[in-house]
Amino acid sequence: MPELIDGKAVSEKIKSELKAEIELMNAKGKKVCLAVIQVGEDPASTVYVGNKEKACKSLGIVSLMHKLPETITQEELLSLIENLNKDLTVNGILVQLPLPAHIDSGEIIKAIDVNKDVDGFHPENVGYLCTGKEGFVSCTPAGIMELLKHYNIDTVGKECVIAGRSNIVGKPMALLMLKGNSTVTITHSKTKDMKEVTKRADIFIAAIGKPKFFTGEYIKDGAVVIDVGMNRDENNKLCGDVDFNSVSGKASAITPVPGGVGPMTIAMLMYNCVKAAKRQYGAAFE
Repeated sequence: MPELIDGKAVSEKIKSELKAEIELMNAKGKKVCLAVIQVGEDPASTVYVGNKEKACKSLGIVSLMHKLPETITQEELLSLIENLNKDLTVNGILVQLPLPAHIDSGEIIKAIDVNKDVDGFHPENVGYLCTGKEGFVSCTPAGIMELLKHYNIDTVGKECVIAGRSNIVGKPMALLMLKGNSTVTITHSKTKDMKEVTKRADIFIAAIGKPKFFTGEYIKDGAVVIDVGMNRDENNKLCGDVDFNSVSGKASAITPVPGGVGPMTIAMLMYNCVKAAKRQYGAAFE
């Protein structure tokens, strides 16, 4: 059996360290505050927002929830973001995606103050990541890097293959692995001979949103497998993009679903909130 990469345990360690930092900030009269905006009643979004609210509460982060009707106009949403940008008691702003079709997500993301962009989606923060400068990094890729670090998985000189090219996971993940001195390949729906490409990977990261798509025949013996997928199988059970049972016989280490990458995403969001607060409150809190 491969080593199981336990995202739940690592995320609890990170949150414990953050809680201690937050308590120190509170003792100095400073709160950490995250404003979360949800438009509409998408069930998956409601679950995600609830999980973020729960994490904030457990760490002592103030959570300002803005649940807005699906009929809200883009101008009204932009006005709310502008007010939150100006609010000195708010350190981080998160707009839960997806947004209704009549709202331009790109414009909404760009409207968030780059120093409050705890999701790491603002074009400036993406630019900072591209150029190796300090900024906010997308939470899921940042969480994966923390998992690799915690389990002492060396990235230097390793061949890393990422399945998926989204702005949220695939692209920032590639940049982080490049920063970790890996040789990086991104595969996607137009890739020819995908199995031949993925079987080269020392580290394989799956993020395509297709349940149990990657079986053992896609994986090199001894590869580290990181499964970002969060799907439902034929029995309505949570599963990843990787067929865990099939791949387990070949991988040296693997993340389970659930309990692998998912908890790390929330932990890194909390990390970004604390980082934003430190920036806002200045050198005394660094």
